[in-house]
Amino acid sequence: MQFDKKQLRNTLLLLAASLIWGTAFVAQSVGSGYMGPYTFLAARSWLGCAFLMGLMIFRHAGRRRRGSGLPFFINGRELLRGGTLCGIALFAASAAQQAGIGTTTTAKAGFLTALYVVLVPVMGIFFGRRPGVKLWGCVAVSLVGLYLLCLAGHDTLSLTGGEWLLLLCALLFSFQIMLVSHFSPHLDGVQLSFMQFFVTAVLSTIFMFVFEEPSLAQFKGAAISIFYCGVLSSGVAYTLQIIGQRELDPTIASMAMCMESVFSALAGWLVLNERLSSTELAGCVLMFTAIIAAQLPDRPAKKHSKA
Repeated sequence: MQFDKKQLRNTLLLLAASLIWGTAFVAQSVGSGYMGPYTFLAARSWLGCAFLMGLMIFRHAGRRRRGSGLPFFINGRELLRGGTLCGIALFAASAAQQAGIGTTTTAKAGFLTALYVVLVPVMGIFFGRRPGVKLWGCVAVSLVGLYLLCLAGHDTLSLTGGEWLLLLCALLFSFQIMLVSHFSPHLDGVQLSFMQFFVTAVLSTIFMFVFEEPSLAQFKGAAISIFYCGVLSSGVAYTLQIIGQRELDPTIASMAMCMESVFSALAGWLVLNERLSSTELAGCVLMFTAIIAAQLPDRPAKKHSKA
């Protein structure tokens, strides 16, 4: 039995992105104490754009030294369309998450947000992607693991108030994952990530000035959080998502990315000395198991000899 090397590599890239997102939870929590959600989203998005622009300039200079005649923006019209759609979906999902996250417990917010692990394969059916029995089984195991990690013994599944916004957030993140899966095979990953965050930055800046009152003191107080989330979470992790989703089944991608909840819990255990119960550890194990099982190749169908 052999693993698909490209699928395994792309899944590992998405797990790396999830690790960054999970450990960025502390930075996001600290930053939200200094400024409003749109201000924080605008700041990290503009910083992510600056980081990615620097990377694109460096790569373009390397191409010119090698005598490449490629323009700075490759496949510009498709890049503009894909970046705009992905950026709108990312902004809407992030805004819904920020608006709803303060209305419930952190554990429940994590569970509701990560429900895209179920929504992505369901949406995939309407886009002509039909996950096999094995992938549906892995999705079910991931969902059980997510429940054990986030909710078992902590909260109920009944929804109130802003928790519906977190369900909307999960739906919007599902759209963003599907859009990235559609556009990433045809575009440069770094450039698509830049365009996505440029759109997010513009929209969040507009909402920042309409609904919030940003000040220099807010940016000074949240500077470290903005830097971590802007460079690593936005610039690096979302680029890894775009590259990792290329030629990877969106269902496997969604399972890898919902590991953010596991890495967040493990980071709290290692860095903040937070305790993990046996139930929560079992949830982590189930989610890791689902990711590994999703990498296993399907058994070839048995050939029946004709009499």
